[in-house]
Amino acid sequence: MSSTPITPQAGTVFTTPSDCELLATRAFDAPRELVWKAWTDPAVVPHWMIGPDGWSMLVCEIDLHPGGRWHFVWRDNAGASMEMNGEYREIEPPVRLVNTECWGGDWAETVNTLVLSEEDGRTVTRCSSLYPSKEARERALGTGMTEGWAMSYDRLERWLKENA
Repeated sequence: MSSTPITPQAGTVFTTPSDCELLATRAFDAPRELVWKAWTDPAVVPHWMIGPDGWSMLVCEIDLHPGGRWHFVWRDNAGASMEMNGEYREIEPPVRLVNTECWGGDWAETVNTLVLSEEDGRTVTRCSSLYPSKEARERALGTGMTEGWAMSYDRLERWLKENA
């Protein structure tokens, strides 16, 4: 099945390669090892993975080994909060990271696969979220997640430039 494009958001391209998958692709002018660190270091993740303006990450716990857990908690300026957690399944620094992701409640668990490749002197990130059904994926897309994801990637780009 060919990828169906979704409107690009600030340099991030979102596609739906299958009925149950969402893929975010973005190139960064930074070494792959630094991009890997930005995704896996609990001291770095809160600097960029915060979604829309007005949100901050209060909890960033990363136990980076197969079977290890991760837990993130965010809060916005109005006091609303959101959290996610999951388990690492595969870790191949600085190339591949596979983990589950659960938002809690009646949200479906996803399996996320991050692949970092070096292409033309840049690091290309391909992050795939695999949902248990098309309906679950469409529900997640309905939250505005691609906009928040793209904003986070914009912050990641700034952090990488400042720390390269």
